[in-house]
Amino acid sequence: MDAFIIILALLALLLLRVPVAFALGSLGVFLLWYFPLPLNAVPQRLYGTMDSFELLAVPMFLLMSNILLKANVGRDLFAAVQSWVGHWPGGLGVATILSCGLFSAVSGSSVATAATIGTVAIPEMTKRGYQRPFVFGLLAAGGTLGILIPPSIPLILYGIITETSIPTLFLAGIGPGLFLACVFIIYSMVYARFNASDIVIEKADRATRIRASLLALPTVGLASAIIGSIYMGIATPSESAGVGFILALIITTLMGRMTWQKLKDATYDAMKTTTMIFLIVAGAKVFSYAITLYQIPQSISQMLTTNISDPTLFMLAVGGVLLLIGFFLESLSMLLIMVPVLFPALSLMGIDPIWFGIFFVVLIETALITPPVGLNLFIIQAVGKARLEEVAKGAWPFAVMMLATAVLLWFWQGLALTIAYGF
Repeated sequence: MDAFIIILALLALLLLRVPVAFALGSLGVFLLWYFPLPLNAVPQRLYGTMDSFELLAVPMFLLMSNILLKANVGRDLFAAVQSWVGHWPGGLGVATILSCGLFSAVSGSSVATAATIGTVAIPEMTKRGYQRPFVFGLLAAGGTLGILIPPSIPLILYGIITETSIPTLFLAGIGPGLFLACVFIIYSMVYARFNASDIVIEKADRATRIRASLLALPTVGLASAIIGSIYMGIATPSESAGVGFILALIITTLMGRMTWQKLKDATYDAMKTTTMIFLIVAGAKVFSYAITLYQIPQSISQMLTTNISDPTLFMLAVGGVLLLIGFFLESLSMLLIMVPVLFPALSLMGIDPIWFGIFFVVLIETALITPPVGLNLFIIQAVGKARLEEVAKGAWPFAVMMLATAVLLWFWQGLALTIAYGF
């Protein structure tokens, strides 16, 4: 009964449009007061949340991605990829997804990926005859690769919450991330094949390819340095994020694209996003502590394992719940609310926590492109100056592909775990 009342109270606060951080935090404080427990536990939990070396990776990756965004690095990536594949059927769509994948490897953020590549790709694709809904849907879906292909901010937070290895989570995200990118590419090529309005682009000459590739080479090198340093054990994710920020600043300055004003704007934007994420994390930490005292996660785990003994049915139930709440909550809120509740049941079901993290992220990726609160839909709507209906119309086929990938992950867990645990 306590669990039902607490969940109902949280839903009521969210439906009243109370910001997620304050809904979680205020409800957690009330529960601690009602327990009763000395409220000095609240600042202790908040300080413990912020005093995390692993959490330093979040502002560093955000700062790095904002610097690259202000320096128009996405334009270089898109031009380089387009010079190599632009003449293929659906070449601009292929270039868009490849550019999203490359930028994902240095940003860790779906919003930054969608905004950066969308600014360049939307005018190019619409000018070449691609239908607007398809373009918007492609960019919204391509942006979601930013939270699956490492480094991924949601995977960092999942690792912190569950105390699982963040580098292993990053490795596990590579296979599904590349698989989704390939599915999007194939769909783009098939779409172009049956879309008569697609205008074929002439194959770029060798000089153009070399020039465009040289401009994009520093960014590709930056991505390789970040990911390579983590996987080779040279640096932790937080350390590699700090190094990535310094390298991004040096690269953009040497290219003559970084000014003092752009640096201030990038810092300010990163600070706003970091503050939002940290407030949600802090609120979720207090709420998680409170519901643990009330034995809510344990009660839900026991209820699930008592009524659902089959892991397949359990994952179907989890997927259904995540899709439902994805209509109302953005991805980080879903992760911070649901993971502490669901995680205790994983060991009882014999489910690998690394695999579950990837499965979870694929589902919250889907929530990013489903209305009414799909964040990537709003980003592309703003960048493309479009109606939300146009973006949602183009995004639904990609949402179906992402759900199909989640199903495939269940039947073929090696898609994530082969790279994570070694061949």
